[in-house]
Amino acid sequence: MAATTIQELVGDELLTQHDTQATSEVLEGKKLVMLYFSAHWCPPCRGFTPHLAAKYKATAEELGIEVVFISSDQSESDFRQYFSEMPWTAVPYGARNIKEKRKKTVPDTCLFHIRRHPT
Repeated sequence: MAATTIQELVGDELLTQHDTQATSEVLEGKKLVMLYFSAHWCPPCRGFTPHLAAKYKATAEELGIEVVFISSDQSESDFRQYFSEMPWTAVPYGARNIKEKRKKTVPDTCLFHIRRHPT
């Protein structure tokens, strides 16, 4: 069955740099949710991440944007090290089933425009 909401796709909880928060809380009021599939071992990803982080810091709050990092790292320590460089949220490393859902529902490059959140 295909995921029909962002929460069904990324799960009930997202990591921040400080703790874990409910996905619904993190995404509340957001107009745009970007799923960022990346990994520390990917040179083009490592080169792009600082540029995306700078734009995120400069515009995310004003424009109602959230980025959710979905890791393709091969270990949790690599994931944590790479995620520590990011100012946005992430799907917990242990939630590896997101990749299988993505293959079935999300094209390689995709932006979601959130019109409303389910209650």
